[in-house]
Amino acid sequence: MKPVILVQRNKPGGNEAENSDKLFELKELAKSAGYNVVGEILQSKNPDRRYQVGRGKVDELALLVSECGAEKIIFYNQLSTIQIYNISETCKCEVIDKFHLILEIFATRATTKRAKLQVELAKLEYELPKAKNIVSLLKQEERPGFMGLGEYEDSYEQDIKNRISRIKNELKTVKKDRESLRKFRHDKGFSLVALAGYTNAGKSTLFNTIVNEDVTVEDMLFTTLSPVTRSLNLGGRHVLLTDTVGFIEDLPHWMIDAFRSTLDEIFLTDVILLVVDITEDPATIRKKLATSHEILWEKIEGAHIVTVLNKVDSVSKDELDERVKKVKYLAPNPVLISAKTGYGFDDLKSETNRQVPRWKRTNVSLPMSDYGMSAVSWLFEEGVVHSIDYGDYIEVDLEARDEIIHKVRVFEKEVFAE
Repeated sequence: MKPVILVQRNKPGGNEAENSDKLFELKELAKSAGYNVVGEILQSKNPDRRYQVGRGKVDELALLVSECGAEKIIFYNQLSTIQIYNISETCKCEVIDKFHLILEIFATRATTKRAKLQVELAKLEYELPKAKNIVSLLKQEERPGFMGLGEYEDSYEQDIKNRISRIKNELKTVKKDRESLRKFRHDKGFSLVALAGYTNAGKSTLFNTIVNEDVTVEDMLFTTLSPVTRSLNLGGRHVLLTDTVGFIEDLPHWMIDAFRSTLDEIFLTDVILLVVDITEDPATIRKKLATSHEILWEKIEGAHIVTVLNKVDSVSKDELDERVKKVKYLAPNPVLISAKTGYGFDDLKSETNRQVPRWKRTNVSLPMSDYGMSAVSWLFEEGVVHSIDYGDYIEVDLEARDEIIHKVRVFEKEVFAE
């Protein structure tokens, strides 16, 4: 694995726990990208215009690069083109920031055409504000390899804008196709449920266990980039459950916009299962819940949010009770589960079933005939048959959407009218 050094500039007087969480997140991202962290440098300082950290820290960083044989430096803080250039000149190795690192991970995870387009769009949106400075630096230093851009051209900025426009148009077509599919699913009576939450909260493990699937689950961030949808049985009623890309701290608007169609899988559902890692520090949980609610409430269209506290098997009962109490105002009625063991799944299914759009319940009377038996078979496929009695007539206690009930009433009238 390629050796890297991590750098994080913290605000003077900042919260130490938050700073520690940010560094941990950066380490996890580096691990997810396949890097080996061989050194870390931290500094509490207001941002330096030329280097982000102080000049003295950059000299210290250059020495550490030489001693550790590091091939790349990764900053938690977002870097300007000038800062990347200046640091790379002093340290003689590649320099990136957290957002470029995320894009690297996305690029390796992208498997569908839509995901690949989204990754390319995010990269271009990231590069666009830097384009003029990049070309200026390339001309000034005659270094066509700087930042891996190849030979520079005066049209570089316009080329980026043109490509962004083309990708957005292509993604609009993909979005229309997905919205048509979503409408088709609703028309067929499927309710839509999405898993949401921060990376590493256990969404994919939950998805796999509850629908008996084999979606990639690894101890790293962003293992889910392209949403996966499967059918989930809720006591006889089938819904469509989707595993989605995880949230992450401090994502800039351009990255959120680039992955808008992926996030639409969350925003346009009937029920959102907001998965939270209960083993994290309560202050971190509260912050993530607050941020998740902010993201979701701005965009959702009438969906119900069910908070799912995961990994309860990893904390003691007293510790669990205390943590639940501390986050209660953000998660007043959580469902407690272990995605790993399956604990709490009955409660989760029951609560999900309670939140999906209601079907009507009615009694249906069918003739004891081939037509009647055919109708019963159809009702088992299209609704929930709570009970069925066979006598002179077939009496069915049925729960189904309006369309099915209307059709069976028409069927009743036609058959009994004969």
